[in-house]
Amino acid sequence: MPTQSILITGCSSGIGLHAALTLSARGYQVFATARKPQDVAALQDKGLSAYLLDLTSTESITQTLAKVLEQTGGQLDFLFNNGAYGQPGALEDLPTHALKAQFESNVFGWHELTKQVIPVMRQQGHGRIIQCSSVLGFVSMAYRGAYNASKYAIEGLTDTLRLELKSANIAVILLQPGPINTQFRANALTAFQDNIAIDTSVHKAQYHQQIERLTSEKSNAPFTLEPIDVTQALIHALESKRPKLRYRITTPTKLFAVFKRILPARWLDYLLAKG
Repeated sequence: MPTQSILITGCSSGIGLHAALTLSARGYQVFATARKPQDVAALQDKGLSAYLLDLTSTESITQTLAKVLEQTGGQLDFLFNNGAYGQPGALEDLPTHALKAQFESNVFGWHELTKQVIPVMRQQGHGRIIQCSSVLGFVSMAYRGAYNASKYAIEGLTDTLRLELKSANIAVILLQPGPINTQFRANALTAFQDNIAIDTSVHKAQYHQQIERLTSEKSNAPFTLEPIDVTQALIHALESKRPKLRYRITTPTKLFAVFKRILPARWLDYLLAKG
């Protein structure tokens, strides 16, 4: 089978890095991207073909995709949209510019990249687009409103794309991880401190609990898994003749998918509030 190409966003650490290294070792032609030059250099030191890609910049997206297509002869078999961050904070404390920034990175950048990749896949007659959503793409938790909203948006866009691209032989697939041990918490802590006036908020006590959670070296959430568990689902989504529409990864994701269907909304709110 000819070498298959994949472009992955958000490869500086965690899910994206593990996926890039694993797929490269598996024989894929991997194009790993990151937002910071030092992270691109680190990826290259690991032997990966790595490029700078800022999801908040259409120019960056266009330039990087052009470089990738130059290496592949104008084709791209797979796109793994993964690059994202979390903006914690109560919605009443969240500056509108911070919500916009969350969507620029987590939603609009994905849309722009995907929109540019689709004509390539249409022309070659095949392709798969895998979107890394979250359990928070279909249930919500307090103090994660911006991230919740961005992942809900990704779920809606993905479901729509799947319908629109069916006749083009382009599969659109969702990964829905729950808690995974990554650098996500550290990045969320930075966004929290940059944009939320913690000590003047009515949510001050809850915020200090959030800070304790975000500063821990490992997630204290029950049933936390590792990036390898996401990569295993990704591999199935890439290689199965009939991939699933949704891959629910971690026990919390699987449980809340069931609870969402069978529980009254107030009962579900009670369970989510305990998290």
